[in-house]
Amino acid sequence: MFCGIVEEIGTISECIAGPLGARLTIRGTVVHDGLQEGESVAVNGVCLTATNVSADRFVADVSPETLRVTTLGTLDTGSVVNLERPMKLDQRIGGHLVSGHVDGIGTIIERNEIGNSIVFQISVDQGILRYCIVKGSVALDGVSLTINQIKSNIFEVAIIPHTAETTTFG
Repeated sequence: MFCGIVEEIGTISECIAGPLGARLTIRGTVVHDGLQEGESVAVNGVCLTATNVSADRFVADVSPETLRVTTLGTLDTGSVVNLERPMKLDQRIGGHLVSGHVDGIGTIIERNEIGNSIVFQISVDQGILRYCIVKGSVALDGVSLTINQIKSNIFEVAIIPHTAETTTFG
């Protein structure tokens, strides 16, 4: 279980994709501290199992289904990703409970800077929209956000400067 507070931005240092899925090598520093083989890491909000762990990278295998229903299928060598380790039972939940099991992909249809915020309009399928409520929580690429409004098949979220600086949304 995660909370949608990104710990660091990592980089895909190798991406090997094929008909049976993909193998990602992910570089970073923060989430690797104490990371053990077999532990979970949220990569753009997707719960993946770390293998071949070293001081500055880990490898994760991604199934064809996960590639189909998440943005991980669009990644390539050099792509940046949001990384988060699982919550500990004795820590604060800074965002909201995020399982790491992704329901689908949204499309950014509009991005506007309003005041000090970046406001995104996200288009999603009606099947996903039925789980969205105004002032409810949503995780986009693993980032815990609040839904400002919903119109038709579009919902709106706002990114504050800190979130823009510490995630891939900046």
